[in-house]
Amino acid sequence: MRILGLDYGEKRIGVAVGDEEGLIAQGLPTIIRKTQKHDMEILTNLIKNHSIEKIVIGYPVRLDGSEGIQCEKVNRFAAVLQKTFLLPIVRWPETMSTKDAEEILINSGIRWKKRKNKVDKIAACLILQSYLDSICHKSQD
Repeated sequence: MRILGLDYGEKRIGVAVGDEEGLIAQGLPTIIRKTQKHDMEILTNLIKNHSIEKIVIGYPVRLDGSEGIQCEKVNRFAAVLQKTFLLPIVRWPETMSTKDAEEILINSGIRWKKRKNKVDKIAACLILQSYLDSICHKSQD
């Protein structure tokens, strides 16, 4: 099953796709948000080109597990995804994924300007990889 991972943001949407075996997340180009129609057209192409059967979207719960304003925004976007694509949508906890992505890029020696363009893709990979790992662990039990 091919799964699309998204890191939803106000200005950009980080994108990752799982391999056919559902083991490894790979980053795709970040979507620079313009309009909802524009965003959905790009996602439509990605879903068709990669034969996507499920979407995992980062769900930014607070450290204490409560939902905040960002969760409301993700829920609205997830509702649009559901209505547009009729695919299962999984909200996956993503607390600190952007911070972790920044840390990975800093440790890799990538300068700030280049990090800015890669952080959303890396965050989407971290979100999707976390989800894929959880599925693998469940199937091994």
